[in-house]
Amino acid sequence: MTGPLCWSYTALPILHRELFLRVIAKSREETWENILSRSITTPLDLPESLKPGNAEGLERVAQNYPMRLNPYTLRLITKKNDPFYKQAVPDLRELTDLRGFDDPLNEEELSPVPGLTHHYPDRVLFLVSSQCAMYCRFCNRKRKVGRPSMGTKETLREGIAYIRKTRKVRDVLLSGGDPLLLPDKELYRILAELRSISHVEIIRIGTRVPCTLPQRVTPELANLLRGFHPLFINTHFNHPDEITPEAALGCARLADAGIPLGCQTVLLKGVNDDAKIIRDLMQKLLTVRVRPYYLFQADQAKGTAHFWTPLQQGLDIISKLQGHTTGLCVPHFAVDLPGGGGKVNLVPSALSEKEGRTVIRNYLGKKCEWDIGEVPKVH
Repeated sequence: MTGPLCWSYTALPILHRELFLRVIAKSREETWENILSRSITTPLDLPESLKPGNAEGLERVAQNYPMRLNPYTLRLITKKNDPFYKQAVPDLRELTDLRGFDDPLNEEELSPVPGLTHHYPDRVLFLVSSQCAMYCRFCNRKRKVGRPSMGTKETLREGIAYIRKTRKVRDVLLSGGDPLLLPDKELYRILAELRSISHVEIIRIGTRVPCTLPQRVTPELANLLRGFHPLFINTHFNHPDEITPEAALGCARLADAGIPLGCQTVLLKGVNDDAKIIRDLMQKLLTVRVRPYYLFQADQAKGTAHFWTPLQQGLDIISKLQGHTTGLCVPHFAVDLPGGGGKVNLVPSALSEKEGRTVIRNYLGKKCEWDIGEVPKVH
């Protein structure tokens, strides 16, 4: 559900929003497991109005890179090639455009044990699930998501053992796949194991569930997570139309459980590579208590080149946000360098030189000549 109904939520007085959200949820009461079980996994099963002309050819894409479009995410698509369609439906270019890397961030080489990447000194990335509520076509791990070899009992056991013996690890990021697609009991066991390790101070979860299957965020899940603070969740919305009443309820349950929420958005050609779309998204995120965190340059994973944008485009978008909306709405623009170089935050340059003086440009383009000890000249 998008459009006017979503905006009617944001216009409600705060005290009435939870009631509104619960009414919406009640009207569509269905378990998340049941919703997920009715997912479309082949382009041939798409509704006729959304079926690509070359659906049979796209079967080969789905065989190489899994497809999953559950009934909730299907409702987010309004027509062929709209922003959510492009993120969810296979594209022949995934097999024909071979630019990029199978493992763009060199995670495998940085893995002391399978399923765990130790790149930065004090933190690790721990892959605990192979499943996603929707398989994003731009995923940087499309080489392995949806496959049973990812996030097995053995890799979980080895990963926890590595964290336990590596005392410099103070921060663990659970990812996958999507950690919140694990059954509650399995997620509880992993979190309890990590909390039993004295040097693990912070646990983070990366999940797209609030966007692609918000019904998974049940009151029981929120209460489970509440017991493992300090716990942080970074979710992933790419377009303002993805913030529906159901997504708002999922985020509200997590926020009410005391979990700080951030959003990691990926800049995608033809989806959100526009300053107004990004501004609207960031502003709507704040209405559902999610703080914009990163705007990511799309990783150079093989099969995703049709989503790539120039670096300058991301910088221009950040420039158009600064000063034109609250600073809370301005994320870090970051690129994760290929080959395991790590994340680098990029910022639009506001500085230049003029006759030995520093010139600072503001959000309106006005320039101020700055020199310590003198009255700045603004023009």
